[in-house]
Parts: sequence; structure tokens; C-alpha cells
Amino acid sequence: MRRVTLTTDFGTADGYVGAMKGVIARLAPDALVVDISHDIPRHDIAAAAFALAQAAPQFPEGTIHVAVIDPGVGGERAGVVVDAGDHIFVGPDNGVFSLVAPTPVAAYAIRSPGFLRPDPSATFHGRDLFAVAAAHLAAGAAPSEVGPAVELLGCLTLPRSADGGQGTVIHIDAFGNLITDLGADDLPPTPVLVVAGRSIEALSTTFESVERGELVAYIGSGGTLEIAVREGNAAAELGAGRGDPVEVREA
Repeated sequence: MRRVTLTTDFGTADGYVGAMKGVIARLAPDALVVDISHDIPRHDIAAAAFALAQAAPQFPEGTIHVAVIDPGVGGERAGVVVDAGDHIFVGPDNGVFSLVAPTPVAAYAIRSPGFLRPDPSATFHGRDLFAVAAAHLAAGAAPSEVGPAVELLGCLTLPRSADGGQGTVIHIDAFGNLITDLGADDLPPTPVLVVAGRSIEALSTTFESVERGELVAYIGSGGTLEIAVREGNAAAELGAGRGDPVEVREA
């Protein structure tokens, strides 16, 4: 039996996550189910893609990752199983796997009768399609058994800057930290960063490098430049959001 992770925008106030876990427990009782997050902002495919890209690679090979951030549920988008070689992803073909599996080995539409409930709800594919497929995969089914091979159509376009002297905020985490598309190699030896009209004169290694309430820039755990307010919320203080530019200068 394999591990199965769940990432949704369902929250935990209702029984939606529990219903998915119940389906997996019934069909694959020995599967280990792990929650990545159920607090993805509603309908925010980009935020879900970022969460998956951060968390999924840390799991053992063979893990099955179910992601249900699905504003188009019941519509034309397909439900798919994505074989990334070392991991398997299950969910809607809407771009949610674009960051974690940009060049998958193969993808399959979930159409075989044994991999979905006989009369699936048009509004709850998480329970009736994706949880069922994930459970059968956890019990040993091959991805190719779920249905015909397909080309993924969903894509995710994150804001990126073409300017060599500028980066972009691509994600804001729960602390209000601004996560950018700039890696350490994109920065000069002594960078000055400007975001929302505020300057940061140097990179730091820890939050304690600055006083409480001050801006701090650092290379985060994902390997990219992040901007925070020590024990505060940078997004709120700066009025910054996804897509905002981050200017880079040499000191």
C-alpha cells in the first residue's frame, strides 16, 4: 500500500475532506493518508500548485498526491492521473500540477468504470472521482488502467518578469511573506531590493537579523528570494500582492 496525500481548498469545517478519506479507507484500508493542506485559498489554482511543488517532492517515491482545487468541477476539464515517474498526481486538468510535474511521463483521463463511482456527483469529483482513483492506485493499480492516455491541457501562467533587473512576487504564504521568482544566482553580491517603494539594503540569513517589525529579505527554504516583516505581515504592510515587481540593484 502506498501513501496518499490530500491538498484541497475545502477547509475542515465541513465533511468534504472526511468523505474523501472515507472513500480511500473503504477501498484501500491499508493506505496511509497524509494531509498537505486544506486551507488553500478558495479556487486559487496557483496557490495550490505552489503548495504541491513545495511539499510533494519531500515524500517517498511512489506517493500518490490528490489535489482538488477545482473551480471548473463538472465542466469540460478532464479528471486525470499524472505519472511523473517518481510520484503520481490525481486531480483536475486545470494547471494545478504544472509546477510539480511540468514534464510528466504520461497522463491518463479517469474514465474506466472501476475508477469512479457509478453515478458521480457533478459537484464533488473529489469524493466520486479522485478519491476512488487514488484508492485503486494505492491498492496496486497502474496509472494506465484509469483510462486513455491524454495530453494535459490545463496550464498555469505565473507572473514573471522579462527584465533582468527585476523579479516578481509569485506567492504570498500564510505569514504574509512575499515569495519571489528570484534565486540566489539572480542576485548581485551586494543587492538592494525595492518592493512597493520600500528598499531593503542587504540579504539576511534569519529573521533575527533585523529588529521586530522591520523588513527582511532572505533566501527561503524553497531556494528563492523571500521578503518578510519580522513577526509581522509583509503583504499587508507593503500592500503587495502576487504579480508585483521586485527591483534588484547593485549596492
